Amino acid sequence: MVPRYSRPAMAALWTPEARFRIWFEIEAHATDALADLGVVPKEAAAALWAWWNTNPEIDVPAIDAIEAVTKHDVIAFLTWVADNVGDQARFMHQGMTSSDVLDTCLSVQLAQASDILIADLDALLAVLERKAREHKLTATIGRSHGIHAEPVTFGLKLAQAYAEFARNRARLVAARADIATCAISGAVGTFANIDPAVEAHVAAKMGLAIEPVSTQVIPRDRHAMYFATLGVIASSIERLATEIRHLQRTEVLEAEEFFSPGQKGSSAMPHKRNPVLTENLTGLARMVRGYVTPALENVALWHERDISHSSVERYIGPDATITLDFALARLTGVIDKLVVYPARMEKNLNKMGGLVHSQRVLLALTQAGVSREDSYRLVQRNAMKVWDSDGELSLMELLKADPEVTAALSVADIEDKFDLGYHLKHVDTIFDRVFGPA
Repeated sequence: MVPRYSRPAMAALWTPEARFRIWFEIEAHATDALADLGVVPKEAAAALWAWWNTNPEIDVPAIDAIEAVTKHDVIAFLTWVADNVGDQARFMHQGMTSSDVLDTCLSVQLAQASDILIADLDALLAVLERKAREHKLTATIGRSHGIHAEPVTFGLKLAQAYAEFARNRARLVAARADIATCAISGAVGTFANIDPAVEAHVAAKMGLAIEPVSTQVIPRDRHAMYFATLGVIASSIERLATEIRHLQRTEVLEAEEFFSPGQKGSSAMPHKRNPVLTENLTGLARMVRGYVTPALENVALWHERDISHSSVERYIGPDATITLDFALARLTGVIDKLVVYPARMEKNLNKMGGLVHSQRVLLALTQAGVSREDSYRLVQRNAMKVWDSDGELSLMELLKADPEVTAALSVADIEDKFDLGYHLKHVDTIFDRVFGPA
């Protein structure tokens, strides 16, 4: 957890205080259920809640001091509670094992983290839609392999990002449902010393589903899928960040991050305006993806349980969710304030002498009876002259001066194939697919 890349609400989920409060609720709800079953006195459950309702401060140093002796975090916590509650606390944890508390707590934390991340995605989607609609018909050059291809619109670029993050939202909703399970099944998960009704009660109280077979721990395939989903979202962040970084290059300069008054781009060169936020997002995405492999490796535990996963999850639970929360919020801010340069887009679009219309001429020649091979040859030989002139020559004019081309196409036919609007005629269809009918 790096404070520089942490936001308060998400970071608060992973504090020791938050964890111990969830532990208490799990234990107290379990004690309620045990009391209803007649396993422990009702006074025991009442005593726990009576103390809890006084809003006690969680004394983390005191719990840590006990753990320094016991070398066991759950026992240390139970001991501290017992010291505060008194004799009735001895009925806590009846028939339970540490994993019942730890795994169920982690499920609660990851579910709560998911709710924050889903809200982050909703905010990002709203900004992407607004910006996409604003630039729905802002023509720009589409690139393949980094090379000018054919015209698109800047709105379409953002619509693609919207569709991708909408898929990510659906993935996260599914991952949240998958991870939000409760296990209160006792040693090796057989319920030998605790009734399944206790698990059902705790699950309902904590807003979780019941884990069908917990084997003492919740199976880690759930966690692997969860962190893999976070990794995919991080990759989508990097994809959009990389696009913006390219567009901000001096030679391109079709869009750039907002540069605030007083901001400095370089300690040495006063003229610099660097894409620092999107570069930062690229690095943060790498970190989130870095937690996916450890989560996958956690799936293969020994027999009914071991704790090889425990140390890993103490890292990746807080770090992955906190980092992704920060990254999504940062990306939302970048898109919200993104400075777009339509005039530069138009200039770049026209930079190479009309080469972006070459396919239309190729198709027109084939429809006029010229073989595809000859059509390609005719268009390419003129296009290469434009390419070699660095766009100083015009593809349209060269084609109109080529007798083999004009033998098949009239001058008017050739000029018609250089209409920019032709490439934008289905933008509305794509927008309707992404955002629904206007």
